[in-house]
Amino acid sequence: MSLAQKIEDLFANPPSAYTPADQALFAEFKDALNRGQVRAAEPCSDTRSGWKVNPWVKKGILCGFRMGSIVDMSIDPARQPWQDKATYPVRAIPVGSGIRIVPGGSSIRDGSFIGRSVTCMPPMYINVGAYVGESTMIDSHALVGSCAQVGSRCHVSAAAQLGGVLEPIGALPVVIEDDVLVGGNCGVYEGTVVKKRAVLGSGVILNRSTPIYDLVTGQVHAATDDDPLIVPENAVVIAGSRAVSKGKGAEWGISLYTPVIVKYRDGRTDEKVRLEDYLR
Repeated sequence: MSLAQKIEDLFANPPSAYTPADQALFAEFKDALNRGQVRAAEPCSDTRSGWKVNPWVKKGILCGFRMGSIVDMSIDPARQPWQDKATYPVRAIPVGSGIRIVPGGSSIRDGSFIGRSVTCMPPMYINVGAYVGESTMIDSHALVGSCAQVGSRCHVSAAAQLGGVLEPIGALPVVIEDDVLVGGNCGVYEGTVVKKRAVLGSGVILNRSTPIYDLVTGQVHAATDDDPLIVPENAVVIAGSRAVSKGKGAEWGISLYTPVIVKYRDGRTDEKVRLEDYLR
């Protein structure tokens, strides 16, 4: 059987006690995650979002939680006790990987892919199943949630949150494509797909229930039952508001938050959001 078939079988038929063979299978699976050989989601030209979820990979991650016992992972048990599943320690990052993890309290969980020349500013966190492409910067207090997919040459700015979507198994995780800038204090949740070279201004919140109003094209971009919210390629999105037009909301003059596309990326935008190559 293939690795996927073996994982599917282990997930569907959990044993009363996991054997050394089960542990070896999970170790093989986790190594494939770390190398980027398997991913929770991957590009797919047959879908409107350009991505498809790989449920069997999520099942493999969940198998790891099932089979792992809670162990002491503390550096200093008296001053800072840490206990977690033995199957998901902090990931080992060799010096030769070219990955920078700046001192100061960051953590990368095992079972995630980190590309060459990624920079991690403290304190930030990358969860299991995540994929972070080469030359991306994950800034201070940023979160890359479980199974989130981040492309190459992105900047996930300070305090930005990329939500995790491990369950439901069939749900697409958050996807940030290549060359995207995610501004400070942004939140991207519930399988939202941000296409290449888009810019999310500070404080933008994106999820399945929040449509995006495109002032350039006159369109309203919204999630459907079958598709996630999709931010178009090169879109520049800022936090905006729209007036409530009926009932007490209109009477009281209340406005609701909404993300707004104010322009599409051009040369001037590129200069403003250019990543600082000299820091890499």
